[in-house]
Amino acid sequence: MHSTTPRLDIPALLAALTREEKAALLDGSDFWRTPSVERLGIPSVMLSDGPHGLRKQPESGDHLGLLDSVPATCFPPAAGLASSWDVELLGRVGEALGREARAERVSVLLGPGVNMKRSPLCGRNFEYFSEDPHLAGELGAAWVRGLQSQGVGASLKHFAANNQETDRMTVSAEIDERTLREIYLPAFETVVAKARPWTVMSSYNKVNGTYVAESRALLTAILRDEWGFDGLVVSDWGGIDNRPASLAAGTDLEMPSSAGAGTRAILEALDSGLLADTDLDTAVTRLLTLVERALPALEDTSADTSFDVDAHHALAHEAATASAVLLKNDGALLPLDPDTGGTIAVIGEFARTPRIQGAGSSQVNPTRVDTALDALRAALDGRRDLTFAPGYVIKSDEADPELVAEAVRTAADAEVAVVFLGLPASYESEGFDRDHMDLPAHQIALLHAVVDANPRTAVVLSNGSVVTLAPWQDRVPAVLETWLLGQAGGSACADLLLGRANPSGKLAETLPLRYEDTPAVGAFPGEFGRVRYAEGLLIGYRWYDTRRMPVAYPFGHGLSYTTFAYSDLVATVRADGDDPLVEVALTVTNTGELRGSETVQLYVTDPEASVHRPEQELRAFTRVHLEPGHSERVHLRLTLRAFAFWHESAGRWTVEGGRFGLRVGASSRDIRLRTTVELGGNGYVPPLAADSTAEQWLAHPAAGPWLREALGTEGFSAIMFDPHNGAMMRAIPLSRLVRFPGFPVDAEQVAVAVSEHATD
Repeated sequence: MHSTTPRLDIPALLAALTREEKAALLDGSDFWRTPSVERLGIPSVMLSDGPHGLRKQPESGDHLGLLDSVPATCFPPAAGLASSWDVELLGRVGEALGREARAERVSVLLGPGVNMKRSPLCGRNFEYFSEDPHLAGELGAAWVRGLQSQGVGASLKHFAANNQETDRMTVSAEIDERTLREIYLPAFETVVAKARPWTVMSSYNKVNGTYVAESRALLTAILRDEWGFDGLVVSDWGGIDNRPASLAAGTDLEMPSSAGAGTRAILEALDSGLLADTDLDTAVTRLLTLVERALPALEDTSADTSFDVDAHHALAHEAATASAVLLKNDGALLPLDPDTGGTIAVIGEFARTPRIQGAGSSQVNPTRVDTALDALRAALDGRRDLTFAPGYVIKSDEADPELVAEAVRTAADAEVAVVFLGLPASYESEGFDRDHMDLPAHQIALLHAVVDANPRTAVVLSNGSVVTLAPWQDRVPAVLETWLLGQAGGSACADLLLGRANPSGKLAETLPLRYEDTPAVGAFPGEFGRVRYAEGLLIGYRWYDTRRMPVAYPFGHGLSYTTFAYSDLVATVRADGDDPLVEVALTVTNTGELRGSETVQLYVTDPEASVHRPEQELRAFTRVHLEPGHSERVHLRLTLRAFAFWHESAGRWTVEGGRFGLRVGASSRDIRLRTTVELGGNGYVPPLAADSTAEQWLAHPAAGPWLREALGTEGFSAIMFDPHNGAMMRAIPLSRLVRFPGFPVDAEQVAVAVSEHATD
């Protein structure tokens, strides 16, 4: 939508800028803006918080950048949006955010957050999409494409391994390379590859002892050299410890303003030779490129400086509706008939005073807020009686006996009760991690009292991260998880409860039975400044499925008011070797009586792997929208990364030849169809050394036959392949076996073989 012609002569500007001006350009001019250089026509650009709504401070904003902001649409935070599994919807939300940012002359919106949900206790989980890197990456890429289509840049964050709030500015995440590559980097990689974000935000934490902002391995070798990122790296706010080291590593812009400290440090490092002028020019080029990308929107004087508030609220309503997950619906208690039936008792202060978003830097000043109570009353319009009792005080941890008694009376006099429960803002926020997974005890006590009075009770949950359901869910027939649904969540909730909308959300994270079952117990949030990622690859459903552990609700789960059948699965290998391609097709049929949407999930297994791999991993998904009785043929594609693991010795992605399992289902535990494919792979043959084990020598495609021939059929051969003792012998390095009396190969022969087979 904007010109691709360069608007700045960057080489000429580099030549005209003084060293001092260059260094100053890499330090914020205030809390939200980059510096300008008026004599050369270099304008300032503004960055602003996101990611589920614009949080632009007015000119008179506080100096810490945390308080008032201009009115903006509050869309569901990432925890909700992720449960939609709707790439197209995320793109439209991104577009709307771009329009609002552009109207406010904001050039970069700080989002999306694609960090993994390693532990349910992370206080900022409401800002992150999922426990699965494939899902988070696809949703994040769609959001970025939508935003940047409006001439506003994204800031992909928080790169990388920023998975807790405890000691977030200093803690070192201790992660092995394979886990980092397979779990904590892929979502970022997907967004970089598919959406080309204008900026990436370096995270506060260290990885393996080095601050990310100072990690050349992460910010240059991986992000730029491997992935091809061509934008600017900006620090998280206050995330710079050593400015020269961060600049050398690839952190281009320090935010907010350091009041000149960063500029002075850069100049001193240049004078001492610690930094080269080429380091400075490289970062300034990236800063000027960001300014150039922002110029078309900034200079478009014909652009409307407002946005369609009603249309964006309608989109927020659509997004909220798609984000809610129907966890349970025994006896088809939901939907409630809006035209016939007895009194509906609405209980719980959250129905009247909704919590629409998380606390911290992402907090939006909404243009309006729908409440479920008002929306239900308006939708029923007197056709069915509705009563209300608050039941509890949100900000209190103590039960109010009078409120409880009123709620019990209200429920007892009704045909059905709908109880709104959730987490107060004080339970989860940026800046601290949660202490536990439980709802407030007085809310659970209220629920039990209500169910005693009226067993026909549905629960509506409001929370930014998972809560424990096991102590009470067996007592209620229906549970609707609404996460934090943004400003239109109340009306969306009413539509879902009354059947004016059909639930279609699927869990983007597992709901465990109890915190003690979660994978990071004992290794979260760390100690003595370090947090060990001891669970390795097994986070989220990878942990629960691999260990065959019971859960409250599995990853990908979500019910509907209709039903779907899966059939006719066909998998076709279109290409193999270094660039495999597998096409998967199946038919989905709406077997119920209502129009609905289903998310088809494709998981890959590698039962023959030479390394430990999770039981199954999500590798593709798609949504289908079907009328009753209608079917659709669904097509999914799997490429190299769907089958590969990170081979640390080879330093690359490796597909081992053999059989792979394909599982298609409605959740990780609701697999409907299965098949297998055979791939030749792009397998890595490790180089041999004299001290490689006999097992490694025998497994080598060239050296193995040579050694077997040398061993012959008697003597050491009989021992080496003995079913009882052979494994012990084959575990001995060949350089030591040659010293055994009578071994048929000597050290000189091994040296020759090494020279012939030292590389793969």
